[in-house]
Amino acid sequence: MNPKIVLIGAGSAMFGLGALGDIFKSQVLEGCTVVLHDINPQALSRVDGIARDYLEQSNLPYTLLATTSRQEALQGAHYCIISIEIGDRYELWEQDWKVPLQYGIRQVYGENGGPGGLFHALRIIPPILAICSDVQKICPEAYVINLSNPMIRISHAIHTKFPDLQYVGLCHEVASLIEHLPLLLDTPFSNLSIRAGGFNHFSILVKATFKDTGEDAYPIIREKGPEYFRKAPAYFGNQGERDLFLEILKRYGYLPITTDSHFGEYIHWAYDVADHHGILEFYDRYKKSMLAPQQPALTRLKNGTDEKEYWRVVPIIEGIIRDSHHEELAVNIPNHEGLIEYLPKNQIVEVPAVVDQDGIHGIRLETYPQAFAGLLMNQVSVNDMTTEAVLTGSKRVVMQALLADPVVTSAKAAERILETMLMLQKDYLGYIQ
Repeated sequence: MNPKIVLIGAGSAMFGLGALGDIFKSQVLEGCTVVLHDINPQALSRVDGIARDYLEQSNLPYTLLATTSRQEALQGAHYCIISIEIGDRYELWEQDWKVPLQYGIRQVYGENGGPGGLFHALRIIPPILAICSDVQKICPEAYVINLSNPMIRISHAIHTKFPDLQYVGLCHEVASLIEHLPLLLDTPFSNLSIRAGGFNHFSILVKATFKDTGEDAYPIIREKGPEYFRKAPAYFGNQGERDLFLEILKRYGYLPITTDSHFGEYIHWAYDVADHHGILEFYDRYKKSMLAPQQPALTRLKNGTDEKEYWRVVPIIEGIIRDSHHEELAVNIPNHEGLIEYLPKNQIVEVPAVVDQDGIHGIRLETYPQAFAGLLMNQVSVNDMTTEAVLTGSKRVVMQALLADPVVTSAKAAERILETMLMLQKDYLGYIQ
């Protein structure tokens, strides 16, 4: 049976063409049907036209469909991949980031955690829940694979509203370990056995061993890591954004898998130690790169996603089809089996997993560090209250979600932030009453 894969948000050339490129390189998926879906007909038509011309010129054995009707797209679907944003991404993101700062709440970044992450979640979760509702009605056996942020809060809401949905969230940031550990430890990545986990964008390397000797690699990481990471390039060649990163390594003895911007969104004391210059430089470069003309469309289509952004979508689909029993470094799934023992079972954790014909099976992280788990626990009520706020549309609950966040230090400031954001983003938050 050839699977039917639906790409929701495919009008984005970055996502649509990149995902198609990954699919078209897969021998396992040869002959499958791919459906492009987007609510923007012009953007959808552009991606569809580029992909259709490429298929014809290359004589590739795929069936390509495109539609603005989600209900039509999901008919008979086996896999539904979601990558969407709401409104003007950067205008709204900067409101999420700057408004709390204006009222004295010292949040580091404003995309996934803190007050900014809350308002991002309040905008994007309702349309994603609508997608999942259609999946449950039209193709309930399909796997839903989400790439959108804020990953933790989106995933928690999906799991709460649709507990029987076959769902996984994917993020590429664990790839930084593949990039840096071989250089730090002077060994190929294939010689390393690693375990990392926590919450998405708030995850640490729990264990690292050399396969050839069985020796623990963490003594070397703790000894050489500070000097290495002070000099190592981060995203876009930026060498900053690792002051908080190094503080975590120093105080907790474990290596974060991402840098200050994302990691610092969840920690109440992060603002004092984070590299704000590096964060601003990263955001500026990231925004410019996303808004600038992308690499030629055909190049994107031929190459697919590169190593730093590789979403692991295709390997997971291949693993389910082939019953591969292979291991993935990081997936976002419910903590049902106590994959991280300190966290409640209703939380969505980022952990390694084994993929087979029965789905995606998380690997329990033994001896998870209790001290760092305490920082994760600070986010549990925030996740719970964010989901309740979305599901109830209650302004009172949104306020409670703000007050649950360890980054929020003033009830008066929280109230002013809430009123300002409801005004600025009324087109997206009108359901909050």
